[in-house]
Amino acid sequence: MRAPLLLALSLGLSAPSAHAADDDLARLIGRGIGLAEQALAARPDPGPSDLFALGGLRVLAAAERALQLRWQGGSGADALAMADLPFLRLPIPPNPDPGPFDPALIETVFVSAAGELARAREALGRIDDADAVAVEIDLGAIWLDIDDDGARGPGEGLLDVAGAMLGGAPDGLPVRFDTADAAWLLAYAHLLGAVCEAVLALDPTPPIARVVETRAALTALGSSGALGLDDQFGDMADLVAAAIGVIEGRPDPARSRAARDHLLAAIAQNRRFWRLVARETDNDREWIPNKAQTSVLPLPFPPETGQLWLAVLDDAEAVLRGDRLVPFWRLEPGAGLDLALLLENPPEIDLAGLVQGAVLLPYLREGTVADGRNLALFHALVRGDSVLYALVLN
Repeated sequence: MRAPLLLALSLGLSAPSAHAADDDLARLIGRGIGLAEQALAARPDPGPSDLFALGGLRVLAAAERALQLRWQGGSGADALAMADLPFLRLPIPPNPDPGPFDPALIETVFVSAAGELARAREALGRIDDADAVAVEIDLGAIWLDIDDDGARGPGEGLLDVAGAMLGGAPDGLPVRFDTADAAWLLAYAHLLGAVCEAVLALDPTPPIARVVETRAALTALGSSGALGLDDQFGDMADLVAAAIGVIEGRPDPARSRAARDHLLAAIAQNRRFWRLVARETDNDREWIPNKAQTSVLPLPFPPETGQLWLAVLDDAEAVLRGDRLVPFWRLEPGAGLDLALLLENPPEIDLAGLVQGAVLLPYLREGTVADGRNLALFHALVRGDSVLYALVLN
């Protein structure tokens, strides 16, 4: 999720409006995300562009705080990048003097992010279809205060972090965001909110704490072993134990339902985006284009992109609502997993039962199974890069 998350983070930081000239917003951005957000939030009568900028800043704030927490946690926090989750896998500069690893780090990161994303959705949700958003930003101006020292340092620029996705680290990338892009960003704030709720539903802190405590006890006993096996495999064993411990157990039903609701809201806002972007007649530094526009991103967007992606979203919504079933490896095509039922009342999970089917048996039933044909067509359209495009389009 690194590339799409950073695409989401890059939005809404220079909003020409009655309240602020471009140079004023550029000055605010230069001072840092937190101060810029405070200045925009203090405006008594924000316009649509101000609200878009505010929403973008709050998404940025969620990521900035997550990176700060990881940077403070040192090597133990660095290992979390293997989880391949938003906020955890973003690259950060090395910390020469890290603090001790906190087993509650994952929970702290996603609780904090969930709060900031809720504030972002509040601002973005106040933008109507008829509002005129005109937000101009050079992505090179954006930076994340990863080491929390109040100054932009090496490796803290957005393009330093997102450079690989952009085909290198360009000096700048000017973009002009429109009203349609407010729906796109709101969809992304819901998508990230779903990730937060899903992670928190698993209550990750206790199993991670057990692994950390066990590691400390083994170290006190002298854990390298005669053959030095702990030096070779100890870190991986700890990571696997933590991952299994987090997955097993009963997820919090309230949070699994909230994750589902966020995903459905993301789909609704994505449909809204494609409806609004189809009305645009300009072609000015576009983010995700309609058929007649060109994107500033180094990705081709074939004319059929929107149509096929909406078909993929239709399939996803059908699965989330239980109208289509998820294939299960031990069943014929006429039966499958009711994901809607599982998210409504999740089971006690153990990995063996999950793979074998015992855990999922109450959620398996006969019905129409999602066939993936629309996803296959989309995959062919984007020449095999469907994962990247799916994350960009959300």
